[in-house]
Amino acid sequence: MAKGTTIMEVRADGVAVITISNPPVNAISFDVIACLQRNYAEALSRSDVKAIVLTGAKGRFCGGFDISAFGKKPKNEKPGFLSIDFLSDIVEDARKPSVAAIDGIALGGGLEVAMVCHARVSTPSAQLGLPELQLGIIPGLGGTQRLPRLVGLQKALEMMLMSKAIKGREAHEVGLVDAITSANELVNTACSWALEIVENKRPWFKNLYRTDRLPDLVEVKDILKFARVQTKKKAPNVQHPIVCIDVIEEGIVCGPRVGLMKEALSAKVVEQSQTSKSLRHFFFAQRATSKIPNITNIGLTPRKIKKAAIVGGGLMGSGIATVLILNNFKVILKEINEQFLSAGINRVKGNLQSFVRKGQLTKEDCEKKFSLLSGVLDYEQFRDADLVIEAVIEDILLKQQIFSDLEKYCHHNCIFATNTSTIDLNLIGQKTGSQDRIIGAHFFSPAHVMPLLEIVRTHQTSLQAIVDLLDVAKKIQKTPIVVGNCTGFAVNRMFFPYGQAASFLVDYGLDLYHIDDVITQFGMPMGPFRLADLVGFGVATATRKQYFQRYPERCYKSMLLLQILLEDNRTGESSRKGFYVYDDKRKASQDPDLRKYIEKSRNMGGVTQDPKLMKLTDNDIVEIILFPVVNEACRVLDEGISLKASDLDVASIMGMGFPSYRGGVMFWADSLSAKYVYDRLEAWSKDYGPFFKPCEYLAARARQGASLAAKVDIAKSRL
Repeated sequence: MAKGTTIMEVRADGVAVITISNPPVNAISFDVIACLQRNYAEALSRSDVKAIVLTGAKGRFCGGFDISAFGKKPKNEKPGFLSIDFLSDIVEDARKPSVAAIDGIALGGGLEVAMVCHARVSTPSAQLGLPELQLGIIPGLGGTQRLPRLVGLQKALEMMLMSKAIKGREAHEVGLVDAITSANELVNTACSWALEIVENKRPWFKNLYRTDRLPDLVEVKDILKFARVQTKKKAPNVQHPIVCIDVIEEGIVCGPRVGLMKEALSAKVVEQSQTSKSLRHFFFAQRATSKIPNITNIGLTPRKIKKAAIVGGGLMGSGIATVLILNNFKVILKEINEQFLSAGINRVKGNLQSFVRKGQLTKEDCEKKFSLLSGVLDYEQFRDADLVIEAVIEDILLKQQIFSDLEKYCHHNCIFATNTSTIDLNLIGQKTGSQDRIIGAHFFSPAHVMPLLEIVRTHQTSLQAIVDLLDVAKKIQKTPIVVGNCTGFAVNRMFFPYGQAASFLVDYGLDLYHIDDVITQFGMPMGPFRLADLVGFGVATATRKQYFQRYPERCYKSMLLLQILLEDNRTGESSRKGFYVYDDKRKASQDPDLRKYIEKSRNMGGVTQDPKLMKLTDNDIVEIILFPVVNEACRVLDEGISLKASDLDVASIMGMGFPSYRGGVMFWADSLSAKYVYDRLEAWSKDYGPFFKPCEYLAARARQGASLAAKVDIAKSRL
């Protein structure tokens, strides 16, 4: 079956209008390319065609190259067959002008094709950009050469290296488009522009050869040198941004045709890199999280949530209230007294004002959003709420009382959600008769910033409640993952061994700060000890106890160091002292005094330095800390807590900051092989105990050489 097409219509005025049609975003597929080539061959050969306008169907110009086609290109494909042989030599060098009529989106390959055209007309709200670097690739259809020549080198670097799209109006201001018009007049305006080029009333630009927006070579070298330094500092573990800069430089220094060929060759190399495979996997995994078998495919329609209520105005409650009102939900915030309520409302106001300071919200919009929030001290106004989210401290008895109260006040279709990060939902709902309405809505802190929403279902949770919450996630622009009910759910449970493995290494002699450095160099936003400081030792101790109770056979038991630090009132970042010390601006510094606490905990635990562990390489440290996370993720999959490995990849990236360029925790492990992970864990378990013991799910895939995402017949795997 053909994947996309183009349709050509020749108007009475002699303009051939070619429309790209490949729903939903009019992506460039091999079929679209073939049709486009045929259309151009016909248009250029017909005597009744004076000019060409290229546009997209249903209000979208083109969303870029079809990502699913990557890896399916012919192996003997000639480098530059599309970017040079067709787009440059036929479209750009044609004796008939082409004008792009842009509405909706012109991203990636879509914008690159538009830049080949001799002029561009856009709607003011259209989005234009080259976001390829987010997928581990570089622009491959001439974008590295034409964008700097249209908008200048500095702006082009900003747009490419930051994957930053701009609106049509700004695109007009910087020279990327030539005119702005309404969607209704778009094609007519583009046609008129094309005919005026033919009549020499408008300039006929071949953008590949323009130099008027480029600085002199000395300045070019300085700008690119600075860009390389900044890029290496910001993204030290990936190469494709540097490759992109190199390709841009080649075209400016050696000429655009040379640049096009280097772009074509380099694009092919980076496309085959592990980084690109990882980022493309993450791209598709994100889009798959909301597709849940037997839930989202059985015809249920989300109910309209007109009013939401939040119990608890602390950091999490105020963050959740912020994200809801930002997305136009009417919200009630409940607290236990006026002081706490005032503090909660002020937190919401502060969150909104931070968006104003960053230029992401106008003052007028801020006031409108804030007017959607009201504060209360009782449940009277909960009677017409369609969704309640409980966001109080992790106290089971308190949560049980809240849900019992909600049942008395809320209407019978109201969804009861809890933001608990670890507590079993069956315990929370134990004292209600509304088990089918109880669902987890686990936001990550800060809730108005972090992109993930973990939706937790019990065996009693109704499918309708899940569908409703998925719809809320979409409306508040969160990526949802639907998981089963257990201690820690998917994200926190998967990562509970993270801090424990790090504690194990410190107990047996490794430097705590070196461990954090190694983990951040791997790509995590912070190491396990800096993270513990951020979370706070009170929370860390309470959650560790829950895991000890629930999974005693595979926990590293020592908590002596944490206890000793707590006894000395070192509770983490909030007290300015934890594993690190903090100045007035919360900047972390290493503390030489920490050594005495570590020595005390080792003496109390009767632990001495392990010579073998002291010789660990940085790579060994990464693996000994993260392979237990992979092992627990395998258990989460095996128990059906998570339905697919790719959901855990998304969760690890969006919930815990695992580097996206490694594809997520399961994809990364698969890149090393299940057997390699199994063998290392098995060896450590023999030396250091059951904390490292690989689970049967991992063992089965190691025996069969299968992916961690694969279904495996356990019985056969033992043969």
